[in-house]
Amino acid sequence: MAALNLIGGEKGGVGKSVLARALAQFHIDRSLPFLGFDTDRSHPTFTRFYADFSSPTVIDDYHSLDRVAEAIVEQPERSVIVDLAAQTFSPLSRWAEESGVLTLLKEQGIPVRYWHVMDDGQDSLAMLDALLKQFSSSMSYVVVLNYGRGSDFTAFHRSPIKKKALELGAAVIELRRLHEGAMRLIDLRNLSFWSASNRRGDEAALGLFDRQRVKVWLEKTYEDLARIL
Repeated sequence: MAALNLIGGEKGGVGKSVLARALAQFHIDRSLPFLGFDTDRSHPTFTRFYADFSSPTVIDDYHSLDRVAEAIVEQPERSVIVDLAAQTFSPLSRWAEESGVLTLLKEQGIPVRYWHVMDDGQDSLAMLDALLKQFSSSMSYVVVLNYGRGSDFTAFHRSPIKKKALELGAAVIELRRLHEGAMRLIDLRNLSFWSASNRRGDEAALGLFDRQRVKVWLEKTYEDLARIL
């Protein structure tokens, strides 16, 4: 089902753009229509890797955010993926509250899904708590434990914040770690995940085993995404 997918986490460097890119590639590989928006003005990673499918938007401009919601209302069969920059929670919350957008989309039968991308630090837990308090049951949640940015999520699993998320119907998935060297080359060479796993025969192409590592990572990531989408 098409949905408005907000890829957040508030904290910088937790892997929001990696998830947005994987989500975009999932839609492309399965011929699912989607439109992307990138709110990061200083490091627009989403539009850099998926320029044909995404465009920049300004998080503190209501008219720009209105266009995000209008995009899915106008074509409800097409999902929207929004890569939220760090520290966008406050302007997003103000827009949602003052514009009544969540109520409007609910009336239109359009799901709003917030993907909270986490590392294993306390900041990510606190930000999840703030998210749940702000929006409660007005949207659905996917908590993404990013093993590319942390290795021990015991604090999350033992936290009452996890219990609160589950009570609100949140799903919890893992974003597995992609080999650091392969990810570094992908970023340096501006490769989509498709190009990283399939391109060969030129200077930008990854080597045989890096391509294979990306393919394995994508397959496992898609299995987790398919639980949600």
